[in-house]
Amino acid sequence: MRNVLLAGVALTTLAATTLAAGGAQAQMSDNVIRIGMLSDRSGIYADINGEGSAVAARMAAEEFGNAINGTRIEIIVGDHQNKADIAANLARQWIDTEKVDVVGDVPNSAAALAVQSITRDKKRLFLMSGPGSTDLTGKECSPYGFQWTWDNHAVASATARALVEQGKKSWFFITADYAFGHSLEAEAAGTVKQLGGTIKGSVRHPLGASDFSSFLLQAQASGAQVIAFANAGGDTINAVKQAAEFGIPQSGQTLAGLLLNVNDVHALGLETAQSLTLANSFYWDMNDETRAWSKKFEERTGRKPSMNQAGMYSSVKHYLKAVQDAGTDDADKVAARIRATPVTDMMMRDAKVADNGRVLNDMYLLQVKTPAEAKYAWDYFKVLKKIPGDQAYIAPKDSGCPLVK
Repeated sequence: MRNVLLAGVALTTLAATTLAAGGAQAQMSDNVIRIGMLSDRSGIYADINGEGSAVAARMAAEEFGNAINGTRIEIIVGDHQNKADIAANLARQWIDTEKVDVVGDVPNSAAALAVQSITRDKKRLFLMSGPGSTDLTGKECSPYGFQWTWDNHAVASATARALVEQGKKSWFFITADYAFGHSLEAEAAGTVKQLGGTIKGSVRHPLGASDFSSFLLQAQASGAQVIAFANAGGDTINAVKQAAEFGIPQSGQTLAGLLLNVNDVHALGLETAQSLTLANSFYWDMNDETRAWSKKFEERTGRKPSMNQAGMYSSVKHYLKAVQDAGTDDADKVAARIRATPVTDMMMRDAKVADNGRVLNDMYLLQVKTPAEAKYAWDYFKVLKKIPGDQAYIAPKDSGCPLVK
């Protein structure tokens, strides 16, 4: 790999369709550190990842002056449209033609699993802040793949445990019908059953569904104490809104969003989202450092960051520090440095990077405030408790990853 270092910065935004057609016009030198931000820029995950993830990555690069020891950092951006084949084609072209060193972001577990396979084969680093499947650091783990921010086990198990401990032991799932949703449901259901709860049933919906009425009626008829949404982004927003319109929370059934972000609550409004319990690894209003960084992010985007976007900043910053410390962008040497160095930044403190690529950061159990409790814009969450990283995630030795010794 290259070690020659040049100064400067370049930013190229490339639509997926253009890249897939081989139409990229950017002149890219080999003497750069090139990071490809592959995200959902127009679909149901655009608010919680999308352009905000690219902004977060640029903020990380700017902290290094957009260069490492003189080698310029270049960030390119693409849209996988929530399709695994488009994600795979883009990742392959970026690596083969655009000489990308790192693929980042990739919300949507099916897309991420496809990209993981390609980056593993081609020995390129993969920084994930968006996909939740535990297979990414389990049976499909990679020596080049690192899963930041959260995963399905961490968010689903924390939320399920909190509600079951409140006595809400019977559950019904409304689940996105692809790898992410299936995994999210399985993680929550496993925790419910482990704690003595029961599963009344589940129903699966297509990604990007607009009408949840039939699914909600089945959930309501089940009599379950908890109706859990094993989906994310626009799907969760639509499902919770329609559940409120049906009067389901008022009838006594509890709604659980197994993956909620601050952006989702903003879209729902506190009147609809109040009292929802969730688990996140980041909240903009946690301390002075998170508030300062989030203010800069909001100045560029008009909104506060999601945990996924904060995680993208954290992962890119940690990667660039590893390149700086290693004195090279060789994938094997940088991967070793990433694992050897605890992650410390505005988002997390001394978070260990496990052998399977899982970053063992702390999680936080949160509750959405009532309208009366909110004192200012984006004042949405109460922190109920911190869950240490070594408790929040599946132990690496139990993950099924062959890299764990």
